[in-house]
Amino acid sequence: MQAHILDVLQHRVGKDVHSATPHDWFTATVLALRDKVIDQWMESTHRTYEAGGKRVYYLSLEFLIGRLLRDALSNMGLTREMEKALRSYGFDLSVIEDLEPDAALGNGGLGRLAACFMESLASLDIPAYGYGIRYVNGMFRQRLDDGWQVELPETWLSHGNPWEFDRRESAYRIGFGGEVVDKGDRVEWIPAEQVEASAVDTPVVGWRGKRVNTLRLWTASALDPIRLDAFNAGDYAGALAEEVRAETLVRVLYPADSSPAGQELRLRQEYFFTSASIQDIVRRHVQTYGDIASLPDKAAIQLNDTHPAVAVAEIMRLLVDVHGLDFNEAWDVTRRTVGYTNHTLLPEALESWPLPLFERLLPRHMQIIYAINSRVLREARKNGLDDRAIAAISLIDEAGERRVRMANLAFVGAHSVNGVAALHTELMKSTVFSDLHQLYPHRINNKTNGVTPRRWLQQCNQGLVSVITDAIGPAFLDDAERLADLNALAGDAALGERIAEVKRANKVALAGYVRQTMGLRLDPDALFDVQIKRIHEYKRQLLNLIETVALYDQIRSHPERDWVPRVKIFGGKAASSYHNAKLIIKLASDIARRVNADPSVGGLLKVVFMPDYNVSKAERIIPAADLSEQISTAGMEASGTGNMKFALNGALTIGTLDGANVEIKDRVGDENIVIFGLTADEVAEKRSGGYNPRAVIEGSRELQQAVSAIATGVFSPDDPTRYAGLMGGIYDHDWFMVAADFDAYHAAQRRVDRLWEDQAGWRAKAIRNIANVGWFSSDRTIGEYAREIWGALT
Repeated sequence: MQAHILDVLQHRVGKDVHSATPHDWFTATVLALRDKVIDQWMESTHRTYEAGGKRVYYLSLEFLIGRLLRDALSNMGLTREMEKALRSYGFDLSVIEDLEPDAALGNGGLGRLAACFMESLASLDIPAYGYGIRYVNGMFRQRLDDGWQVELPETWLSHGNPWEFDRRESAYRIGFGGEVVDKGDRVEWIPAEQVEASAVDTPVVGWRGKRVNTLRLWTASALDPIRLDAFNAGDYAGALAEEVRAETLVRVLYPADSSPAGQELRLRQEYFFTSASIQDIVRRHVQTYGDIASLPDKAAIQLNDTHPAVAVAEIMRLLVDVHGLDFNEAWDVTRRTVGYTNHTLLPEALESWPLPLFERLLPRHMQIIYAINSRVLREARKNGLDDRAIAAISLIDEAGERRVRMANLAFVGAHSVNGVAALHTELMKSTVFSDLHQLYPHRINNKTNGVTPRRWLQQCNQGLVSVITDAIGPAFLDDAERLADLNALAGDAALGERIAEVKRANKVALAGYVRQTMGLRLDPDALFDVQIKRIHEYKRQLLNLIETVALYDQIRSHPERDWVPRVKIFGGKAASSYHNAKLIIKLASDIARRVNADPSVGGLLKVVFMPDYNVSKAERIIPAADLSEQISTAGMEASGTGNMKFALNGALTIGTLDGANVEIKDRVGDENIVIFGLTADEVAEKRSGGYNPRAVIEGSRELQQAVSAIATGVFSPDDPTRYAGLMGGIYDHDWFMVAADFDAYHAAQRRVDRLWEDQAGWRAKAIRNIANVGWFSSDRTIGEYAREIWGALT
């Protein structure tokens, strides 16, 4: 390895050991490792073709893959060898790893889940491709200016990406607009505009190098990169307009869709990557097997949420218009090939598009959707569904502005529709898809999410891995459910102390990072109370902040009490057009400024909002967390995966009975988790039963004082009315049940204090959490998908 790195540095990076910069060494390290990965990648591909087995194709608008160097080294079993090689040149591997930028290919749990799934597919030796967009800037980089979120472009590709391979031979034309013409025995779509999608591949290494699969991301370019006639006429901007328009498709993840132009770009992005992916899948199948009708036997296409739902219409278009299948046969092939994963019950996330926009951009697909809708509605009428149910099932929403319902299209076009936690799946049946469930009662199934234990334990918390290995042996490295062997040792004081030492070391490391980057001193012996996730009102960072204000007031009012020292850590990004979410970030910063500068709390409370939260920061924070905040309004979080990562690293959960919290509670035991608040049924009952949040606030002294302090400008003296509207929303309607759950949350936090004071008991509970969440490995989840949906494992 030592010689190979030097060879790569000289002949592929073009530097010698004297002139090479740290970034040159990083590039040489990746390319040297990549050479090892390529051998296994090619062997995996050859095996797949020789076996003629089924491939899985995972379509996702996000892949939050994080840094790849440590992941690939660990999974290939080359970490120690690389450490030794780099040390011989005077470099520490951890320093080289930190030079790798986080790929800006995702936002939150959806994209991180896709990344975990890709790693588990390779680890389980299942042939798979992930398909998405190679965003140039992707999700924005977050900066806080005086506590306000500022969105900056993420320039992760500014120095190239040594992991990727251009696949110029895999290029497809993607059409928009135009018209559909009758050709007698068939119809033909003649687009008004076309762009070219070109593939860029990244290898995804499975555990122990068993298999290397492919993450295929699409770039966009104009068919003619420059109009020379316009350029020579002096219209330089016009000469490049088509190229700029094409490149816009792959610039930014989730462009704001509050304007018509933003909506059009989102739809164009979704069709662009979906069409390129489906064309690639169909091309590969026909090239290998010749017969398009056998597609369901050799390909399983999984739609990760609603973004790629247009795939249903695109497959139909290719089967009917290009390959000549009749509509009935094409519909059968499509439905047997496609699976759909739903990730949300929020209406705004169940995408729909204005019908005029959809028909203008995709006229042939609109025809196909109308034809599918006709079949489905006739089937519904034949099965006795009434007019209300038929209106709800329709792929076209006729209430007000006519819109194309993409979630309904995905549902009817798939043979399997799965939720991502047991509670979420049951709510799907009774809420957003209740009428479709009545029509297709066997289609919805559950596949509870999971996380890869390689990244979220073995790589990010090596100290804990060493302790666990000494205690129960290394079998858990290959099967996370073997962590259950720790249960027999949960009361072992020596083991508890060793795990506590690892936790404290992780907290010291995080405190050092915060000190270095933010100038704030943290006490590693305090309870680290963490809420890191996308900023959204349903995730209720606001509930946490209001309770923090109440705690701050109580510490100041009752200095004689023995308060547990706490560090409240927040992190997450708000969508660029989400005003209240941005206001919550500013509130966190305002509270932090006031609390952290107040000597009267005596270091008993610190508040930190860590800017630009991403995968790499999560890998620092999660191993250092004592308490995991999973406090969403019950019935609104589909699953969550942060809850699993924290528990796997020995943090206790404080949370509602929402998403996968329900199943975590069942696994770890009621005594090892802190549950509070309304259930999903109780939330629904309150919303429909005349809930009066004002009376609740006025009936809770701590809540009223905290809300009043925030609303009247105690934490925003420069703008006393800054949070009046935010607090007024709680008074007026409190859709997210912040007031309704406050007292229960406040009491639960005091229960956490009591648990923390018994350190031996806390350590035992931490061990129980580690021991009993191995079931939440994404290997288990992917195994269920493969057996029960894809038919890719026997």
